[in-house]
Amino acid sequence: MTMNIVILGPPGVGKGTYAEFLSKKYGIPKISVGDLFRSAIKKRTELGKRIKDYVSSGELVPDETVIELVKNRLEEPDCKDGFLLDGYPRTVPQAEAMMEFKEIDVALNFVAPDEVIMERIGGRRTCSKCGAIYHVKNVPPTIEGICDRCSGRLVQRSDEKPEVIKNRLEVYREKTKPVADYLRKKGLLVDVDAHYDIEDVDKIIAQCDKHLQKLN
Repeated sequence: MTMNIVILGPPGVGKGTYAEFLSKKYGIPKISVGDLFRSAIKKRTELGKRIKDYVSSGELVPDETVIELVKNRLEEPDCKDGFLLDGYPRTVPQAEAMMEFKEIDVALNFVAPDEVIMERIGGRRTCSKCGAIYHVKNVPPTIEGICDRCSGRLVQRSDEKPEVIKNRLEVYREKTKPVADYLRKKGLLVDVDAHYDIEDVDKIIAQCDKHLQKLN
């Protein structure tokens, strides 16, 4: 049985973490569109050069380019038993194209209240020297403001400040609501309550398991 899964959710909800858990549990690859972009650019393929031009100029990569990249990746042998697709589709045309080249079994839509997401993202601190990531509440350093690994200074990234997070959430909802609506109408979208802290990740994975077991 194959498991072709789409992962949706706002920034900071933790979907990358949950996808990693599910990838290991079910033995299917986690495919991130961001990773595909970086890989194509690094390999300097024709597609990679086009993507680099868009990214460098600050423009969104066009749907047809993203579709081509994802389609090529899903045709690779490791996807024959299924995949977890994180960061795609982002638009209705991408979703429509996906339905043509790959059958999707379920779209897991991770949801959490804005205040939970803002606390998660707003509490992050990154080491200015080695890049290690901490959280003031969930993963605090031994000494406040100092990295445990290299004694570098911990800083808050500009895109992790409250006003920026609010804007990111608004943009996400505006851009992806049509995609969620499209997948829900197709009977594919299921909501997963992701408000739990990382130590309770089992409660989130259990909800995913319940939905995935229905695919048998």
